[in-house]
Amino acid sequence: MTERTLADDSSRQAAQHEIPEEMRRDVGFLGSLLGTVLSEYGSQGLLEDVETLRSLTIAAVEDGSDETLTKAEDFVEALSAERAKEVARAFTCYFLLANLAEEQHRVRTLRDRDGELPLEAQKPSDSVAAAFTHLSEEIGQREAERRLKELRFHPVLTAHPTEARRNAVTASVRRIGALLDDRDDPRMGPAAKARNTREITEEIDNMWRTAQLRVSNPSPLDEVRTALGVFQSSFSSVFTEAYRRMDDWLQNDDAGRATPKAPAFIRLGSWIAGDRDGNPNVTASITRQAVTQAADRVLADLEERTRTVGLSLTLDDRYTPPSDALQALWNRQKQLSAELAERAAEHSPGEPHRQVLLAIAGRVSATRARDADLAYRVPEQLVEDLREVQDSLVAAGAQRAAYGELQELIWQVETFGFHLAELEVRQHSAVHAQTLKWLEDPDSVEKMAVPGEEVLETFRAIASLQQRYGVNAARRYIVSFTQSAQNLADVYLLAERAFGGTLENPSGDAPVLDVIPLFETYDDLQNAPRILAEALSSPQLQKRLKQTGRRMEVMLGYSDSSKDVGPVAATLALYQAQEKIAAWAVENNIHLTQFHGRGGALGRGGGPANRAILAQPPHSVDLRFKVTEQGEVIDARYGNPEIALRHIEQVAAATLMASAPSTEKRNAAAAATYADLAQQLDDASRARFHALVKAEGFAPWFAQVTPQDEIGLLAIGSRPAKRGLSVESLEDLRAIPWNFAWGQARINLTGWYGLGTALEDVGDLGLLQRAYAEWPLFSAMIDNVEMSLAKTDRRIARRYLDLGGKTELAAAVLEELDLTEKWILAITGQDRLLAQHRVLGRAVQLRNPYVDALSLIQLRALRRLRSGNLSEDEIRDPRNLLLITLKGVAAGLQNTG
Repeated sequence: MTERTLADDSSRQAAQHEIPEEMRRDVGFLGSLLGTVLSEYGSQGLLEDVETLRSLTIAAVEDGSDETLTKAEDFVEALSAERAKEVARAFTCYFLLANLAEEQHRVRTLRDRDGELPLEAQKPSDSVAAAFTHLSEEIGQREAERRLKELRFHPVLTAHPTEARRNAVTASVRRIGALLDDRDDPRMGPAAKARNTREITEEIDNMWRTAQLRVSNPSPLDEVRTALGVFQSSFSSVFTEAYRRMDDWLQNDDAGRATPKAPAFIRLGSWIAGDRDGNPNVTASITRQAVTQAADRVLADLEERTRTVGLSLTLDDRYTPPSDALQALWNRQKQLSAELAERAAEHSPGEPHRQVLLAIAGRVSATRARDADLAYRVPEQLVEDLREVQDSLVAAGAQRAAYGELQELIWQVETFGFHLAELEVRQHSAVHAQTLKWLEDPDSVEKMAVPGEEVLETFRAIASLQQRYGVNAARRYIVSFTQSAQNLADVYLLAERAFGGTLENPSGDAPVLDVIPLFETYDDLQNAPRILAEALSSPQLQKRLKQTGRRMEVMLGYSDSSKDVGPVAATLALYQAQEKIAAWAVENNIHLTQFHGRGGALGRGGGPANRAILAQPPHSVDLRFKVTEQGEVIDARYGNPEIALRHIEQVAAATLMASAPSTEKRNAAAAATYADLAQQLDDASRARFHALVKAEGFAPWFAQVTPQDEIGLLAIGSRPAKRGLSVESLEDLRAIPWNFAWGQARINLTGWYGLGTALEDVGDLGLLQRAYAEWPLFSAMIDNVEMSLAKTDRRIARRYLDLGGKTELAAAVLEELDLTEKWILAITGQDRLLAQHRVLGRAVQLRNPYVDALSLIQLRALRRLRSGNLSEDEIRDPRNLLLITLKGVAAGLQNTG
């Protein structure tokens, strides 16, 4: 991969989508360094083979002929087993570097645009400032400020295995990204630039020589450590920076010297080491360790920041006298620990605010060390002490000291508490029912899905974590496959039984629980309002609603519903379920949070989050947006702090605007206007989808034409890829490999199948174009499908489909693909996919030829694996080659599950 040829490639793509010079420069620069590393590696002819395959796949895209692609295929088939692995690894490294170049350009664009677009020219969803301004015009300044205080964004990190990269590779990529960012500094001279080039080359060499496949699956605690790394690099600073930016705009000239108007509106959640549904590796002991590790990390960070802020408060008591309340706090600190107070006073004579804050830092340290005499019991106590310092500073006229770094420290405690992320436990409803049966009669259960004592120990773990870190550390309990109100009642009963109590005679030791139903399948979504209505009769739920001010969460699963009925019917079913659940909540005076179990792939609810929020039914958002973030999505949205800030701002703006009267009126009107169209799309798409997936032999055929089985061999998560072992039925297959496999085969079927038939059934282009213009849910779906189709390649897909031997199934897939693309282009008025999306189109077109190269290598491996009875020795090479390509294609498509 040479600088010259990569630049030429960029020029070729610019004929259709102009590529910014800076991005072309970065891609060419990184590509040339990778070429240098490949040349130095010592494998003779490697770079030449990479260049040959690259040229062949580019030529195949340019002329569109199957003959040219066959030449590339023949070249791949002629490679030795070892050379094929090397070439696959080279293309994978290229994708990681190309992704970095694109990310760096996004950062560059964000910096250039920062403050450039005047407020009056922004759309309401462009920024919090624009959203707040628009909302104020609709409902008045005072009501807009009240709503702002209610704003809540709650991302929940999950350990679903969708990040195909090793942590070591991700770390290397991040280091290269930081070095690449340094090159944008205009102050960098020739010597510094030469050193930077050497350091980037060294990192690329390390990345190339790092094994791309994990030897073994990560444990749940490994996954916890990965999440903690994101906190250290991004979350800990980005969240408070988001608050500061919002407050600076709201305060205008008073920024930094007036009582903050921006609330700490983000709460971080986590399923990592709490989600035990189908994951036997997550135990009560693991859950305890996970929360302890997270708490230790956030408390260490809080201690350091509190000490840093304290050391900066060198305000003499002659110029900034302490308030009586601060003096009283200091006296209490001396009573708690004369030694601690003496140390603080010794380093800060005549500086009472510094003394108190250093003593507070000592108490945070004691909280981390579990020193009962000095520790804060709950984070609210720490916030109370910090506000005493803040109020004293304000009373003394030192507003800037009060509302500067000290305010950011308060925001941090409000956001992360002593636990960092609010751990959520998830378990299958059937496990609870079986455990209760076992408790009544141990001999009545032949084989436990989960040992009964382990189920009970989970509740004991939750109780102990709440006692140590506060109730918010672990109070949410999610019930997978909720199919009745009894499924929720079972959790309350098990929590009591774990401590020897019953619902009628509570033990007093059971943990505080918010039991959250998860409606996943199509049928469950339809039944959700009825189940919720029945659940309200539960005394335990009524008691909890009273404690929380009638706040409740309901979770909606995007993955299984899509696998049940196809992407179109699932999208419509989810909208209808949210609409009905929201109406139920309004009728019963419940402050509802709908929790969206979305993934990265479009078949799992992926796509731009802000557009999805703005397309929701009236009252279904109500200033609260909670969503799962997993795998590659976490790194893509939060790995780079500047991109993370932009994402948070867009989500916050959309969440504010979703509850605006204009948005709710538009969505309600569109839903009513196009109700008949929705029903027709639902019926036709579902019938088409079921005709495929319920065809005889579909499941084993799917396993033949995609690398579905081999995905389970990737060591990318602690959770098994399947609930069962059979490939005769899709019911036991988890939604992530279902999506992952279709993406690897360059078909992306889970994002679009059934839509073409549904649109053809409607047949009225004028109606569909009006719907595209007026109905946010429909327009978001069409645009998401367009993106999915752009990552699909018919020529490559056909080669995968040929592996299965069922020509009628292959023909159905390709016919639906062609039909869907035809209608998408007609509705959007384009002559090619993504013609109106320059940035996205540019990225996809830049990558596709390189993804083709990896797909051809993957096909070579699949053909060998599907060729018949192979010995274990004969399987080893093609299987390892296939696993390498899985990583590469995922990097090239920027999407797994």
